[in-house]
Amino acid sequence: MDFDEAHQFANEWAADWNSHDLDRITRHYAPDLIFTSPLAARIIENSNGVIHGLDALRAYWSEGLRRNPQLHFEILGVYTGIDTIVIHFQHQTGQLSAEILTFHNNKIITGTATHGPHPT
Repeated sequence: MDFDEAHQFANEWAADWNSHDLDRITRHYAPDLIFTSPLAARIIENSNGVIHGLDALRAYWSEGLRRNPQLHFEILGVYTGIDTIVIHFQHQTGQLSAEILTFHNNKIITGTATHGPHPT
């Protein structure tokens, strides 16, 4: 994925999240993906922050959206690698985060959510 494609994807990704539409949010993910997030460890009991498969990811994000109805992301930066992009973004609360997304056959097969400290 070149930089222009990565930037376009990141903008679509943010628009999907900002829509709060789970079908839009998950359309880019492979059915057998693995996703890690420190927030998943708090929301999904016994997950240790690791989500396996699209159905489990949908359940996690559905609960996350329910708990955070004001969720809104603003893209701050996009970085590219081999079959990988990093989306650096800011939450509506001011918290900074980045997602590291690895692709295979145009679908995300691994995702890692990372978060900075909560703003004071």
